Amino acid sequence: MGQETLRLRELREEKGITQSQLAKNLGFSRNTISQYETGAREPDIQTIKKLCDFFGVSAGYLLGFEEI
Repeated sequence: MGQETLRLRELREEKGITQSQLAKNLGFSRNTISQYETGAREPDIQTIKKLCDFFGVSAGYLLGFEEI
């Protein structure tokens, strides 16, 4: 996937929340969020949907295929 790592961190920072806060809101561990942001792990489809719903963005935006 690639660019979603950059968009995830960008969206989280724009919202002013920590990795721990995001993880708690979505039911993940902080380490999982960290791995998504660094690209060490890729989110599955259900996780992408949760992230999009949480941030109010499209999957295309989250994955770097489109701009807002």
